[in-house]
Order: sequence, then structure tokens, then C-alpha cells
Amino acid sequence: SERGTETIYDQYDIIEKHTQSGLELVEKYVKFAKERTEIEQNYAKQLRNLSKKYNQKRSSKDEPECRLSSYQAFLDILTEMNDYAGQRELIAENLMMNICIDLTKYLQDFKQERKTYLMDAKKAQQSLESTYKQLDSSKKRFEREWREAERAAQYAEKTDQDINATKADVEKAKQQAHMRAHVADECKNDYAAQLQKYNKEQNQFYFSDMPLIFNKLQDLDERRIQKLAQGYVLFSDTEKHVMPIIGKCLEGITKAGTNVNEKNDSMIVIEQNKSGFERPGDLEFEDYSQGINRASSDSSLGTPKVSVDPWKKKTNNFWLFSKRSKLSSPVLAPFSTPPAPSPNGPPSPKFGRDPLSYCLKEINKTVKPRISSFRTLRRSVSHHRRRFGLTEDFAHLPPEQRRKRLQQKLDEICKELQKEVDQSEALGKMKDVYEKNPQMGDPASLASQINQTSQNIERLRGEQSKYEPVYFLSSPDGAYSDESTPDPSQAIYAEFDDDFEDEDLAAPIGKCTAMYNFPGASEGTIAMQEGEVLAVVEEDKGDGWTRVRRNNGDEGYIPTSYFVATKGSK
Repeated sequence: SERGTETIYDQYDIIEKHTQSGLELVEKYVKFAKERTEIEQNYAKQLRNLSKKYNQKRSSKDEPECRLSSYQAFLDILTEMNDYAGQRELIAENLMMNICIDLTKYLQDFKQERKTYLMDAKKAQQSLESTYKQLDSSKKRFEREWREAERAAQYAEKTDQDINATKADVEKAKQQAHMRAHVADECKNDYAAQLQKYNKEQNQFYFSDMPLIFNKLQDLDERRIQKLAQGYVLFSDTEKHVMPIIGKCLEGITKAGTNVNEKNDSMIVIEQNKSGFERPGDLEFEDYSQGINRASSDSSLGTPKVSVDPWKKKTNNFWLFSKRSKLSSPVLAPFSTPPAPSPNGPPSPKFGRDPLSYCLKEINKTVKPRISSFRTLRRSVSHHRRRFGLTEDFAHLPPEQRRKRLQQKLDEICKELQKEVDQSEALGKMKDVYEKNPQMGDPASLASQINQTSQNIERLRGEQSKYEPVYFLSSPDGAYSDESTPDPSQAIYAEFDDDFEDEDLAAPIGKCTAMYNFPGASEGTIAMQEGEVLAVVEEDKGDGWTRVRRNNGDEGYIPTSYFVATKGSK
């Protein structure tokens, strides 16, 4: 029996160590998966930061290169990389949920179940040991009492044969031997009962209780192994599940590279930076030995003489080969300040090799149908610049680029204007509905919105009216003229303006006398001397400037605070 107990203890210890080792393996794998999750999370975070660092999104309006296919392809790669990082985050999330959290939960259940089974085995073992102790005690008592009974029987027999012993001594010795024999028989019976009980419990322990507990522990360990194996498979399946999407991300990167079109990029750069300037004509030969410029002559159409200095750098014509200087916009500054003077002086016309043919061609194409309106239009644009503070007319750009930016600005204004008009119509319809059905709403509640919409429409139409004249002058068929980019036809138009100037003269509305000297150096202004009397042709519109005319027909703006009205005028 003792040998059998040691044997079962050996098995119990082995099973206990084995199951404990299995649980420790689960814990180790959970820790491994958790660290892998942290790696994936850090990897995804670094990828997102990398994409964000290089993906400074800018609109094509601010950055022209955004339209290039190579630039757009790089943005697409950054987008795909960001999506790829999202898939790595998904891997980390699924590893955490399906392996770390799930296995940790099952691990706790396994530990509790194992503890229960081991406690049952311990109780069964303790019960068998207790029964064995009782058996051993009864056995030793039986052995002790049986020896006492034998000695008592031998003493009674010896007394009975002793001739010197009295009858009473013999009788007492026999009674003692009989009592010891009876006690020995009871101990024998008790020992037999304890032995039967122990054998029964031992049989129950080895053939029923412990096999049942070991079977439960075996089932627990197999379930633990099965769950761990599922965790191993999930480690791979988690990444396989997102591989199709990762593949699409990589395909997107490949597609971005194949979509790059170098020819198209070149055309976009050309279109974006096309200046619209004419190529410079040939330099004229100046014969200093004769003192006469034989290359220049007056034409019958009054073509202005062009004085060319071969040593003077023409910055306006050579922007392609030299660094462009930042030109201040020749438009108006705020209301109380006159326009800035042109830094380059009066523009010089640019003709080809045959000035006469050029002039005739330009006259036939554009001059005749518009001569009568040029002067009025330029006055209107100059007045708009001064009155409304139109500072964003893109005059610092080359003609072609300026026209595009002005067109873009007008498109934006028109789009916003149409939105406000639609809003106004919707509010008007809603107001009509409220007036016809008061229970649906109060028409007065829409007054503030209608008023705000009307103000927005008025503001946008005002902005539209500011930009349209400037756009017309900057367009190829709109008699473009600007100080920074002289137009070859400017001199011709100016001459015809002078010829038809008398037809456009407006009747004066009064007279004024200058109180101070005014240089009139800015565009659209006119010089005056203290005490000079001028005709007023246009009143101050609230911007601090009044349009006046000299006796010789010269017109321009002067500060309203620089003169006093002559008696009899407004």
C-alpha cells in the first residue's frame, strides 16, 4: 500500500508540473503576440508620420507644380502609404483582440479549472492517507493486545501447574488470560474492519477517483493545446486577411508610377509659365559717325521714333534669361493715397521689322471698331482702381499669367454670386410660403437672412464690376496695357485717342482754384500749380479725388483737399 501511494504521488507530481508548464507556454505566447502588436503599432505610427511629413497638401492655385503628374504621383504614393499604415494598425488590433485578450481570458479559466482538479486529487489523497493511518493504528493495537493475551495464557497455564499456587491464584490467572484473549479478539475484528475499509478506499482512489481527475486534467491540457494552436494559426491568418488590401496599396503605388507623363508635365510647365511677351526685335544700327540714326525714320502714320541704347539692359524683355525683379503693382493704394507712379516711365512701342505694315494691320483688325471706347474704358479702370482699392489685379505677373489669374478670380466671384442668388431666390420663395401659410412660419424671421444675402450679392457684383474692366484690358483682344509689360499697339492707340479726344470731352460741371502745388507723378493724376484755375469734370466719389481738365484738354485726378471751388460752381 505504501508503495502504491508513492507511485500515485509520482504521477501526480509529473502531471502537476506538465500542466503548469503548458500554462506558462500560453503566457509566453501571449506576451510574444503583445510585443508583436506593439511593433506593428509603432511601425504604423511611423509610417503615418512619414506620410504626414511629406504630404503637405497644397492647392494648384498656390503651388502650380501640384498639377504635374510626377508631383501628383508622389502624393498618391503618400496616400497609399497612409492606407498601408492603416492595415498594419488593423493587424495590431486583430492580434490584440483575437490572440492576446482572448488567450488571456482562456488562460485564467484554465488556471482556475486546473486548480480545482488538483485540489480534488489532493483531498482524495489526504482521505486515503487518513484511512491508512487508522488501519495502521488498529493493526498495531491488535498486535500488542494479542501478545498480551499470549503472555496471560502462558501465565495461567504456568500457575495451574504450580503446586504451591492456591486455587484462587489459578482462577485469577485464568480469568486474566480469558480477558486478554477477548480484548485481542476485539482488536483483531477492528483491524479486519479497518483493513477492509482501507482496501475499499484504496481501490476507489486508484481505479476511480484519481483516473477521473487525471482524465479531466488531460482534457484540460488538450483544450489548452488546441487553443494555443488556434492562436498560432491566427498569428498568420491575421496578416493574411489584410494582404489583399495591402496588395491593392502596393498596386496603387505602381499605378502612380506608371501614370507619370513627362511630356504632359512639360506642356503644363510651359502653359503655366507662358508670359505672353513678344520676342524683342532686332537692334537698330546707329551710325554715330554721321550723327544720324538711319535705321529710324518717321512714317506717314506718325509712328513714334524708337531710341535704342544697345548698352542698356532691357529687363522687361529678358525675363527668360535673368532673374525677375519683384515689381510693385501699379494699381491704387488705399483711398486717400494717389496711385503709385510708373517706375519705367512711358512705355515704348515694339514693332517688327516693318512698322508700316504692322500699323496698317493693327488698324484694320482692332483699332477702328474700338477707338471711341478706349479712352473711356481706361478712365473707368483707373477710376475703379483708385475708388475701390483694387490691389489684387496681378499686375506683377506676365500678361498671359495675369489674364489667367484674373479669369480665375472672376470665375470664383461668379460662382459665389450664383450661390448667393440661388439662396436669395430660395428665401424669397420661403417668404411667400410663410405669407400665404402663417402657421408654417413667420415671414419676418427671414428678414435678416434676406438682407444679408442682398448685401452679399451687392458686394459680389461690386467685385465683379471691379475686375471685369481690368480683365478686358489684359485679354489679347482687349487692348491690354500695363507699365511693366508694354503693348506694341499702345502708341498707336494713344495717338488715335488723341485724335478722337475731342469727341469724348465731357462738359465741365464747375471750376476750381489750386491752393497748393501738386506734382501729379502718379498714374491717372495731373500736375497743377498754386493758383491755377481748372475745370471740374467729375466730382469726388468719396475717395478724396476729383477729376479736372486744363484749358489744353489734359485731364486727370487731383486731391480734393488741394483746391477750392470757384464761385458759381458746385
